[in-house]
Amino acid sequence: MNVSTAGQMPVMEELVNESDSMPKRIALICFLSLVMLMSVLGNLLVMVAVCKDRQLRKIKTNYFIVSLAFADLLVSVLVMPFGAIELVHEHWIYGETFCLVRTSLDVLLTTASILHLCCIALDRYYAICCQPLVYRNKMTPMRVALMIGGCWVIPTFISFLPIMQGWNSIGIIKLIEEKRLSGGNNSTSCVFMVNKPYALTCSLVAFYIPLVLMVLAYQRIYITARAHALQISVLQRAGGAAAGADSADHQRNHRMRTETKAAKTLCIIMGCFCLCWAPFFVTNVVDPFINYTVPEQLWIACLWLGYINSMLNPILYAFLNKSFRRAFLIILCCGKKRYRRSSILAPTNTCTATQINGSTHVLKYSVLQNGNHKEQEKKSLHMNTDFNESCL
Repeated sequence: MNVSTAGQMPVMEELVNESDSMPKRIALICFLSLVMLMSVLGNLLVMVAVCKDRQLRKIKTNYFIVSLAFADLLVSVLVMPFGAIELVHEHWIYGETFCLVRTSLDVLLTTASILHLCCIALDRYYAICCQPLVYRNKMTPMRVALMIGGCWVIPTFISFLPIMQGWNSIGIIKLIEEKRLSGGNNSTSCVFMVNKPYALTCSLVAFYIPLVLMVLAYQRIYITARAHALQISVLQRAGGAAAGADSADHQRNHRMRTETKAAKTLCIIMGCFCLCWAPFFVTNVVDPFINYTVPEQLWIACLWLGYINSMLNPILYAFLNKSFRRAFLIILCCGKKRYRRSSILAPTNTCTATQINGSTHVLKYSVLQNGNHKEQEKKSLHMNTDFNESCL
């Protein structure tokens, strides 16, 4: 009788532990499902919007955004589900070969996503900080295609090639085997550990170099946008000096709002990118130098924080854009006329502020000279940023 009771104790303890962990597991499944669903729907919506809207297809930056959305869509379809299953089941059930394939896809697609963000920053830099003719000469359709191709080809040299060849595990094979067997009798755990050369090379290519380029580009973009806002304010004062002090105060306040909105938007873009990926790549570099002692829970948290960036990208690079928002409303509201663009033949008001939403705009202003009104046109400004100031 005592022997039977003793034999039942481990079973009872296991059932109690499973019942205690069930609410946590359900919450985890709901959270991971929400991240994957929002990522799939958001990125699909971006791709459909560009395909259906002819005006969006005319803007070169949007080709980067579509390719970015495709990369993030693949992350949410080919990478996240298997990671979620492994996280919920607490072990890998698909074998060692598919573990290598899944890991290679993970590195390939997430790196491609980050490189697209870098290309978008460079495209906006040339569009805003250079003359329109310089932008057209540099960002030709062929160069855009080469940049997008590079975003997909370059990651293969740090993903499938080294991982399938086992270059990332040179010198640490014994550690990998110990880690694989540390979970018990399960010999099919998907363990991905990297040596120091691979950790440094992969992190530089996939994060640190793009990060530096993005910081430099967006810093210059903000400085240039601020100069544009100041220049527009000067032109408006020259054209309407007789409007009085109230008009001058309004223009000054408008310029301050424009600068503040630009700064906030750029801070949001860089802040989300760094918040999502910096923890993972810092851990990725540090771990080999501290004898692989980073807790597994921390690794998982940093990795999924990076995955969440694929969910945020459609919001940051499309939903904040007025043209994209209009296209989304047309799609979601089944093409209602109230959301469609007004006809280009309809009379338009004179713009008193630039509209910075990825389009080419002309700023018009009137100058009073010798009793005659002379209308002048300022050069076309190709503004390829996410912050918008509407022409009212």
